[in-house]
Amino acid sequence: MEQNTEQSTEQTWFITGSSRGFGRALVRAALEAGDRVAATARRPEQLADLAEEFGDRIRPIALDVTDPAAARAALAEAHAAFGRIDVLVNNAGYANVSPIETTEDADFRAQFETNFWGVYHVTKAALPLLREQKGGLVVQFSSMGGRVGGSPGIASYQAAKFAIDGFSRVLRAETSPFGVRVLVVEPSGFRTDWAGSSMVVHDVPEAYDETVGAVNRRLRQGGDGAAGDPVRAAEILVRVAKRRDIPHHLPLGVNAVEGSIAMDRRLLEEDTRWREVARSADFAEAYPVDFPADSAD
Repeated sequence: MEQNTEQSTEQTWFITGSSRGFGRALVRAALEAGDRVAATARRPEQLADLAEEFGDRIRPIALDVTDPAAARAALAEAHAAFGRIDVLVNNAGYANVSPIETTEDADFRAQFETNFWGVYHVTKAALPLLREQKGGLVVQFSSMGGRVGGSPGIASYQAAKFAIDGFSRVLRAETSPFGVRVLVVEPSGFRTDWAGSSMVVHDVPEAYDETVGAVNRRLRQGGDGAAGDPVRAAEILVRVAKRRDIPHHLPLGVNAVEGSIAMDRRLLEEDTRWREVARSADFAEAYPVDFPADSAD
């Protein structure tokens, strides 16, 4: 029988993008588990109903994650109110749709400012607190696209999610001596507002209709909606946060899990196929070596 490693100790959460979607579901799940939450949003008044329901166990805080000074102030306010931060969740993010060729530079950069730099600012601001208290969990919301990638039309979003993974790997290596743990969450499609009013779809040129246009239609015309339940996902993450043994990466949803496993297998097969060629670049290795047989197409 598997040993239950979940802890019952009350935790204090700091969650960005708390007003809707994953963030809001996670706020409620943590509160219902008996935890305390500093819930941040651009418009914290949207959390008034949760504040009325849960009282002083939730502290709504205004935060624009693209502003490093605001990130420091929000974390200071949360720490002053609750005394510590046990779980930091970087959830705020959004995606707009357009091909790389026609995307306005300003739009690409603006998405990256929130989706990557927001994670950087909030994480950096939290590190002195986590280091001083000798521990904590940092939960970085990436996506299935940050593991598998290649979804036409959302290059800025997926580039930021890949960057979050690289950033988080270094973060884990640097902070593990302080007792800080890092979890990268990689969801597939969930029934949130991610592909709704949060997403701007720019004009898709005819040349990109079968790639970017097809992805956009799939996102917008998904029948009953995405397969993932954000309430279940939030409850899973609250339980994970109370464990001693956690993964470094957690795909959430069937498509995320199966897509990640398939991608990992393809990468392993490709690396294995090209192994001798790749090794031959070092001085000490045999050179030249035969390349793999070329494909017929």
